Amino acid sequence: MGDIPQKMLAAQVVEFKKPYAINNVPSPTDLSPHDLLLKVKVASLCHTDGMVQAGVMGTPLPCIASHEGAGEVVAVGSDVVDFKVGDRVMAGILMHRCGHCKECQGPEELRHYCKKAKGHLGVTLNGAFAEYMVVDGRESNIIPPKVSYDTAAPLACAGITIWGGLMRAGLKAGETVVIVGAGGGLGHLGCQFARAMGLLVVGIDARDEGLDLAKASGANVIIDARQGKAKTVSDVMQVTNNLGADSTINVSDAKDAAALACAVTKLHGNMIQIAQPPEVSIPFQEFIFRDIRILGSLIASPRQSQRMLDFVAEHGITVKTNPFFGLQDIPKLTELAHSGKLAGKGVIIVDEEEMSNVRKEGGS
Repeated sequence: MGDIPQKMLAAQVVEFKKPYAINNVPSPTDLSPHDLLLKVKVASLCHTDGMVQAGVMGTPLPCIASHEGAGEVVAVGSDVVDFKVGDRVMAGILMHRCGHCKECQGPEELRHYCKKAKGHLGVTLNGAFAEYMVVDGRESNIIPPKVSYDTAAPLACAGITIWGGLMRAGLKAGETVVIVGAGGGLGHLGCQFARAMGLLVVGIDARDEGLDLAKASGANVIIDARQGKAKTVSDVMQVTNNLGADSTINVSDAKDAAALACAVTKLHGNMIQIAQPPEVSIPFQEFIFRDIRILGSLIASPRQSQRMLDFVAEHGITVKTNPFFGLQDIPKLTELAHSGKLAGKGVIIVDEEEMSNVRKEGGS
């Protein structure tokens, strides 16, 4: 690793409920046998980053932020066989599953629930808001040639989260999915994924920007939640033969979002809860009298994530990004995110060469 500088720029959480600190810190040098060292090209801001800053996730400090990263492999661990120097990689979030527990020995799509893993990048371990990062090769994925770094980085969490939710929904082409929070970072990807899967997509949001983005992302029907629960439910029933959605995915933290998601779901249907508000409140009638099955969903597995990336390449899925150039611009990104005016995903273009590429493609 002779070409790796001893120091690198990074954005750290150094104190809870305070802005990120932009510091020069030692570059990572120690690789476990299955690890990859990435030169970070693009890193993205996620809702969970705010939870980390607030101290909700029990993060050891200081910690380099962001669990949505994509970069180029510059070094590999001694046991790595599926990656080589120069590969383009979407960073896996999980680090060093134990490999022995019931979850690790179970179905591949559930192994990320391992409770004995070393940790999660940007949450309990150093993440992607840095010039270099260490990732677990067993959890990471090759980026297809047609997929850019600034698309791949947001997919590292937002993409695999909504993709995992759609996999849990288990829908077939021609069935209906409602996405509550359809115009956010996860929601607009969900709209595109679902349309490309042949589903009828109903997007619900409560912001003008969100409704516009959901429509632009392929939602067949958009419904403004600001008109109230009764009218929103009525509108969904109108487009589903008074049955409701075959499955609903909730990616909104709004207080009443989970209850609304259940109310628009058909009897015996699944509501996939992805949003992470402090409490999820649902009337008992949804469970008892309508038999709505509520499933939590975290992220997708490495195999599912690779399928997602290939699907993105095959169907031309795009991420609505708001690019900022250089780690020093993180305060501008967080200001936009906190304003409530962020449509899609905010990304930091970390690498200078990638800055040039993004600007050529039309980034500001």
